[in-house]
Amino acid sequence: MNLTFLGRGWSFPPTFNLAINGVEMREQEDDIASSLEILLTTMPGERVMLPDFGCNMAELIFENLDTTTKTLLADKIESAILYYEPRIDLEKVTLNTARELEGVVLIEITYRVRATNSRFNFVFPFYKQEGTDINLTTTLNVLPDSN
Repeated sequence: MNLTFLGRGWSFPPTFNLAINGVEMREQEDDIASSLEILLTTMPGERVMLPDFGCNMAELIFENLDTTTKTLLADKIESAILYYEPRIDLEKVTLNTARELEGVVLIEITYRVRATNSRFNFVFPFYKQEGTDINLTTTLNVLPDSN
């Protein structure tokens, strides 16, 4: 099946590969997951040509995790996806607060790719990294939904 209509873009951060003599690329569902990660980690105003692009979750990093904060966080994510990721239909945003006392909230985004009607689950860890962990990379999970 030809899925080029789902998109193709540079990996982020851009990674140059000598074996292919160019920039590593992301395609199809992997490109959508990468776009979601970029959208959730970009502060509005960081992109010069798209000043409203992003999801300003950083302003909530030190707030109490009460119902108001959870609702605001979910709303910021839903709005950003609605305006800046037209390839998917958002089904649900769930905040997993099982590790709340460790300062970690897992944001579970369930979405359907419009063109293929495939359902996926994207998990994004929301927490403040300390200076000692600055060189560690965060693993994001994108799994096809079993439903």
